[in-house]
Amino acid sequence: MNIKNVYILNDRAILYLNGEDVKGFLQNLISNDINKVSDDNSCFTSLLSPQGKFLYEFLIIKHKSGFLIDCEKSQVNGLYKQLGIYKLRSKVEILNLSNEFVVAALTHEKFLKFDDAKDIPGFTLKYREDPIFLDPRNKKLGARLIINLEKLYLSLKKLDLQDTDLKDYYSLSHKLGIVPKNLNKLQNKLFGIECNYEELNGIDFKKGCYVGQENTARIKLKNKLSKRLFPINLIKGKLYEGESIFNQDNEIGKVLIDNDYPFALVKYLDKNFDEKIEFKTKEASFRVKKPEWVKD
Repeated sequence: MNIKNVYILNDRAILYLNGEDVKGFLQNLISNDINKVSDDNSCFTSLLSPQGKFLYEFLIIKHKSGFLIDCEKSQVNGLYKQLGIYKLRSKVEILNLSNEFVVAALTHEKFLKFDDAKDIPGFTLKYREDPIFLDPRNKKLGARLIINLEKLYLSLKKLDLQDTDLKDYYSLSHKLGIVPKNLNKLQNKLFGIECNYEELNGIDFKKGCYVGQENTARIKLKNKLSKRLFPINLIKGKLYEGESIFNQDNEIGKVLIDNDYPFALVKYLDKNFDEKIEFKTKEASFRVKKPEWVKD
């Protein structure tokens, strides 16, 4: 991938949370530890249902006296509303800055060219006043710059970066086994831990209580994690959301995201699952890829 490539992530949205109670407010909600977030470190996390099911995922970046939240644009209204429900009397302000700020992704190699950059997922520095950080999920995804829209193109020019087809970034994310878009298709259909959040640095099992913590911890401690979200590599045909995946007569999974960059929830420990097998549904043939970073 060209070191000059930059991807304008126009499918991302930005919320800003600040106020006297903001740190404790987030700590009681998210699956990760807000104490990990500082001027030089950002984190990936999720907001789960009380049952531990997936609702929202996002990145948290320290900014001034509060925190920026980088989430998928299709989820921003729901996330904004959900945070508002939990706010109650907390002294927290929640602002939607999606019309003012934009997210740009650049390569891992480019990030390491910045002064004082460290090759650590989540490591954060400032380009002038704007945060730029190595993706905390997987550094192969590169880094992100969150910047005011009015300054974007002048800054990209000064950084010697060239706007590149966003599909290349989506393809890289899918190849790595990280969902790039259509996250709403996952809501309430699988547990957060089944989204591989442990390997993607999105869950802290040592922090205190948060929404959905009980079932998340139970699955982990009792070693009941038997299904995971894996990318589908379509060979031919068409997939449909919700259809079952079979190996002969044995069901091993279900298609959850069916278009563009598909994913399935798969019984990956089942003897009938083999990523080398060509699986079939009514109108498609495909393989299900186990990402290299997934633990057995």
